Amino acid sequence: MAETNLFDAALTCLQACEAADKVALTRATAQAWRDGQLSLAATTTAQIIETPGLPARLRLVMPRDLPQRRPDSREGRAILFHALAHIEFNAINLAWDAVYRFRAMPAAYYADWIRVAEEEASHFELLRAHLNTLDADYADWPGHNGLWEMALKTAHDPLVRMALVPRCLEARGLDVNPGIQGKLRAVGDDEGCALLDIILRDEIGHVAIGDRWFRHLCAERNLEVEASYRRLIDEYMKGPLKGPFHLEARRRAGFSEAELAYLQGVG
Repeated sequence: MAETNLFDAALTCLQACEAADKVALTRATAQAWRDGQLSLAATTTAQIIETPGLPARLRLVMPRDLPQRRPDSREGRAILFHALAHIEFNAINLAWDAVYRFRAMPAAYYADWIRVAEEEASHFELLRAHLNTLDADYADWPGHNGLWEMALKTAHDPLVRMALVPRCLEARGLDVNPGIQGKLRAVGDDEGCALLDIILRDEIGHVAIGDRWFRHLCAERNLEVEASYRRLIDEYMKGPLKGPFHLEARRRAGFSEAELAYLQGVG
């Protein structure tokens, strides 16, 4: 790869459009980082990226215009796995943006988010392969841009990003995983359930990474963690999120009992 600093390499991954290219670049960049080939000496400043690289034939629509995800039919199951693949594709972009955008963080921060990008790429490939068994592929249906919209809203501050992307939006993935698995078991899609087991295990780790760096930044700024989280949820999400919540997964990812009580509306 041509880049010699991590930020330029992350931008290249972000801007890659076709799925196979983004996955291959993600793996090559992660390996180059592990091999010590990428420095943290930035040569440019971070720019706002209005739209990251997405497949040319993928249409973005409002969430209300997405097709129904009913797993009781083959097409409905394909639409469901397409939606999950779209989330993971966006998660690759979000991880690389966390690397590209926020400079002067500890080296361990970048190592964490590079690991997340690589694991999200693996999740995407697993989901895409399952989608292919249903005679479909990524970009066969439209997707929405909600995750990237939050990336833009939080581009000004890594503390806000850590609170609202991994500890809010990505944590919602922990919450909904068991319900999706239940629907898949009901229609006999054991392979799909097994994929979601892998994704749940890894996503707990990803939310935990967001938790670790949120706490790190709160400590740097002498901010109280739980009060800061509540303030940001209230400011950006207009109040507590709706359940159900996967409480054990959230505990394993670093949420305190006070935060879980707040999220459930009893704090």
